[in-house]
Amino acid sequence: MVKDGIVLGERYEILSKIGAGGMADVYKGRDNVLNRYVAVKVLKKEYREDETYVKKFRSEAQAAAGIMNPNIVNVYDVGVDRGLYYMVMELVEGITLKEYIAKKEKLTPKEVISITLQVCAGMEAVHKGHIIHRDIKPQNIIISNEGKVKVTDFGIAKAASSNTTSSNAMGSVHYTSPEQARGGFSDEKSDIYSIGITMYEMVTGRVPFDGDSTVAIAMKHLQEEIVPPSEYVPMPYSLEQIILKCTQKNPDLRYPNVTLLAQDLRRSLSDPNGDFVKNGAAAYGAGADTVMISESDRRKLQNQYDDEYDDDDRYDDEYDDGYDDDHDDGYDDDDYDTRNLKTHRNKEEHTGKKPKMSNMMKIIIALVAVLVVCAAAYGIGSAVGLFGGGSGSQEEEEVRMADVPNLANLGLTEDQAREAAEKAGFKLEVSGTEASDQDEGTVIDQDPEYGEEAERGSTINVVLSAGPSTVTVPDVTGDDVSTATEKIEAEGLSVGSTSEEYSDEYDEGEVIRTTPSSGSEVEEGSTVNLVVSQGVNPEDEMVTVQSFVGMPERNLTSWAEDNGINVDRSEDYSDDVGVGRIISQSLTSGTVAKGTTISYVVSLGGEPDEEEPSDSSNNNDNNSSDNTNNGGSDSSSGNDSGSSTSSDGPVWESNIASWVQENGNPKYNVEYEKNSSVSRGQVIRYEQNSDGSYTFYVSLG
Repeated sequence: MVKDGIVLGERYEILSKIGAGGMADVYKGRDNVLNRYVAVKVLKKEYREDETYVKKFRSEAQAAAGIMNPNIVNVYDVGVDRGLYYMVMELVEGITLKEYIAKKEKLTPKEVISITLQVCAGMEAVHKGHIIHRDIKPQNIIISNEGKVKVTDFGIAKAASSNTTSSNAMGSVHYTSPEQARGGFSDEKSDIYSIGITMYEMVTGRVPFDGDSTVAIAMKHLQEEIVPPSEYVPMPYSLEQIILKCTQKNPDLRYPNVTLLAQDLRRSLSDPNGDFVKNGAAAYGAGADTVMISESDRRKLQNQYDDEYDDDDRYDDEYDDGYDDDHDDGYDDDDYDTRNLKTHRNKEEHTGKKPKMSNMMKIIIALVAVLVVCAAAYGIGSAVGLFGGGSGSQEEEEVRMADVPNLANLGLTEDQAREAAEKAGFKLEVSGTEASDQDEGTVIDQDPEYGEEAERGSTINVVLSAGPSTVTVPDVTGDDVSTATEKIEAEGLSVGSTSEEYSDEYDEGEVIRTTPSSGSEVEEGSTVNLVVSQGVNPEDEMVTVQSFVGMPERNLTSWAEDNGINVDRSEDYSDDVGVGRIISQSLTSGTVAKGTTISYVVSLGGEPDEEEPSDSSNNNDNNSSDNTNNGGSDSSSGNDSGSSTSSDGPVWESNIASWVQENGNPKYNVEYEKNSSVSRGQVIRYEQNSDGSYTFYVSLG
């Protein structure tokens, strides 16, 4: 392990370890010359002592360093320092495709094509550099934080002289090609097979072959037919055909290079249900689709795999490990049938004899011969009328059957579905429309269903979406909850949550409003939430009582009017409380509801000794007048509003309130003065102020 802080090549400073593979450790480093972060892969100690593997490391690193492509984790430099062999690579911040698939479970067809096109762009540059990756898998594909797709880890390690390394260029068993599983030669088509398996996992969320052991999985790659991905998820016809072509067991039936694969992927974007992918022997003039292995090959395969081999990757870092400098461009069909190709060839060279044909090849040739004989016999029999009811006429056409294409729930419009049906040899007819959450005018159902066999030229009946069915939210304001629920459910809607709030307008238990609001158009089956009244807020209805004892009456009456309190007035004589002031009130503290009546007593002043004669009143009025004219109170001096004698105003303080009401202005103030010539509680004088209010001066005796 390399210690943090060490500088390799007087340039690359090791910062921290970020991963470990079978052959090397990976560190985050900093390029002190270009001032950028890099990934530094350092060969492990046990391999540094093996000169053969050191040469392979250098060769692979130099080859990878020559490939500069935006979809490849680029190699910047390679070197050795103090016995440490290192490779400097681009540092990519992001997540692996494996993590992205796990996060989303399944990717959309457009995502699958977009990611695969970027993988193809990177692999095209790799293959042009005569490098075969041999370990394409989602763990080795990184999606950067900027959305760029990059392929990592060029070529897995082939055998060093150490027995700890496999002698075959084997990738992860879930994604390895059949020829790699059998120990045969690999080329560009081996990488294309792994790309196809990766696409399969992206679109379905699962790998096509799985098992309890690596040997069991490898056997499935060799012997079992792949389940079409459309069996698990609906998908465009063309994309499925591309995946199936990539994963053919015979390499000659796959795409010959990633350039042609990318062309079909781009065409699939514009023609998702097109029948343009050439699959099978007709594609490139190749032979049979699948060749089964013999029992001896099965035993050899089981011996080839070490039971301790772990496909789950003992590390899952940004940069995997492994190298290989044996980049074979050719591929021999015989290699698919036997692992001992070199042995057979050597034997032929030394003996001059051709190797004997394998048992499996003999069986295949025999089967082909039988089929040819049967076909010839059928043709002769048809010509003489042995088949077909006796007429022997070849003009009667044979009924051809075909698989019904998938048209429903793919977002296809009527025109698009018709085009796809006609390409598959069928007619299309719209049988009706139904409300659906799918876009209006798109196909949501079909008969016959996808995957069934039907006669070519027959009609596929489809149902189009009428869009979501909408209803109007009814007006239930003022209704109780039970009535509101009945009205809402009658419209095909359901009642969701019910909340409460205070309201001055609606009684307790009545609906104040709904969400969505009444009159709104919503999809049938939507939820309507209710807001129900709790009645008037008690806090708004309660009033805190104040004591006005000893205060002028006007203070109490104004407060009562502002707070909705009723009053009950009475009068009484008091030697202690001035005229017009409150002697007592029924409630002086606490809280009461609005509308409560509070009784109070207003002072008439001290009780008079005897009733004042009328002329005495006049004299008092004259005295008041004299006092007014003589400026008997400092508070009256300088008042421009003027004053009037009590002869045309209220005589006693108790008459003030009624007097000002009669004169149309209820606003007034009362001032008290000592005046021995005027009886206690009698009005000395009054003034009208500039704002229209009155000020009354009352005698204290």
